[in-house]
Amino acid sequence: MATRATYKLNSKIVVFPGMGAWRFLHVNKKVSDEIKKKYATKAVGFGSIRVHVRVGKTKWDTSIFPDKKSGTYLLPTKASVRRAEGIVDDEPVSFSITIA
Repeated sequence: MATRATYKLNSKIVVFPGMGAWRFLHVNKKVSDEIKKKYATKAVGFGSIRVHVRVGKTKWDTSIFPDKKSGTYLLPTKASVRRAEGIVDDEPVSFSITIA
């Protein structure tokens, strides 16, 4: 079994097209490939993988989801987190994820 790893990443908030105006951060391709390789056995519904997240001072537990279009994982980013950390669409965000 793979040990838990923490990944420090940067991405821009992207708005998911369609209803709901969901916001996501992309896990870059290199890290996404590594996560797929190491943690495929941990994947559950829709290929999601549970993670602990930190953005600034805000921490929460959620899942990352595979995005077939980009070949990366997507991290959903709640409005409460964006407000707490002053995050706006299309601006870079530094964050870390730890595989749960």
